[in-house]
Amino acid sequence: MQYEKLIKSVQDWASERGLAGDDADTTRQALKAGEELGELYQAFLKHHEADELDAVGDIQVTLIVYCLQRGIDYQKCLQDAYGVIKNRKGKMVDGTFVKDSDLEE
Repeated sequence: MQYEKLIKSVQDWASERGLAGDDADTTRQALKAGEELGELYQAFLKHHEADELDAVGDIQVTLIVYCLQRGIDYQKCLQDAYGVIKNRKGKMVDGTFVKDSDLEE
């Protein structure tokens, strides 16, 4: 399924369940995204690949629903973030990519 169609399917799913209506609590949705991120860390640390994959998907779902609730274009956020990083230069330092501007400080 194309990514755009998949995003729309998640948005429709959320709307059908009342997650995008006036009663939806964006704070709870943001907390849910954090909870899913915690599950990703746990799966990573325990080397549970199936749980890791599930968490990555759940994180995206919670972020798509959060964006829907806030009137934010999820796909545009991703496009804008990529636009910022696509030409970024830097190097690996202790296993982490550090951008050039941070290396100069």
